[in-house]
Amino acid sequence: MQNIRILTAGDSSLLIEFGKEISPEINRKIAATIQLMKEQHIEGVVDMIPAFCSLLINYDPRVISYEEIRERMQALVRVDARAGETRKRIFEIPVCYGGGYGPDIANIAEHAGLSEEEVIRIHSSRDYLIYMLGFLPGFTYLGGLDERLHTPRLANPRIRIPAGSVGIGGSQTGIYPLDSPGGWQLMGMTPVKTYDPSRETPILVEAGDYIRFVPVDEAEYLRIKEAADRGEYQCKVHEEEV
Repeated sequence: MQNIRILTAGDSSLLIEFGKEISPEINRKIAATIQLMKEQHIEGVVDMIPAFCSLLINYDPRVISYEEIRERMQALVRVDARAGETRKRIFEIPVCYGGGYGPDIANIAEHAGLSEEEVIRIHSSRDYLIYMLGFLPGFTYLGGLDERLHTPRLANPRIRIPAGSVGIGGSQTGIYPLDSPGGWQLMGMTPVKTYDPSRETPILVEAGDYIRFVPVDEAEYLRIKEAADRGEYQCKVHEEEV
């Protein structure tokens, strides 16, 4: 990977640009850099915020100077780190598709020229890489949506989309972690709380993880929701070779 740039971003931040395209290779390099920084325990680093092609590093200039943090980062990004390249962590997310849980699934199917059953099969047939979190706490920006399911956003966004809604917006799919306005086409809902401020770790997943949507019927959805509301439901999480 060539032409990695380290830029100033205010008086207490650095922005590392790893490229200009959204790709699994760049995402893995960002994840590897974050892992290296955690292992190095660089004093003064306050936060690391990954995006599609970049990594924002916030630091305390009273603890570490700009020159020092830049020098440390120049050395780290040259390391041929391969964290996360051989195995991936997958979170299985149950989804009740269609009906009142996914009011726009007919729109998605019509736009794709497919049946609703085919839309569900295609959407749940692959693992989606989490490139970054943002917009809302725990909102996942996922890569890998089948081109057949690319669907324009709603012309008139909804004032309120319920937490747990699974939707499609253009070439992306994702889960709304909180009640929020939004314009994505809603195809289903998960009972899993991807963001829960009462948990020790409020956000369920991290950038670099994968999500696998698993279709469930309404009865199973309600059973899982009851357990999730009690704080007793645990997502199935497993690792596979990349």
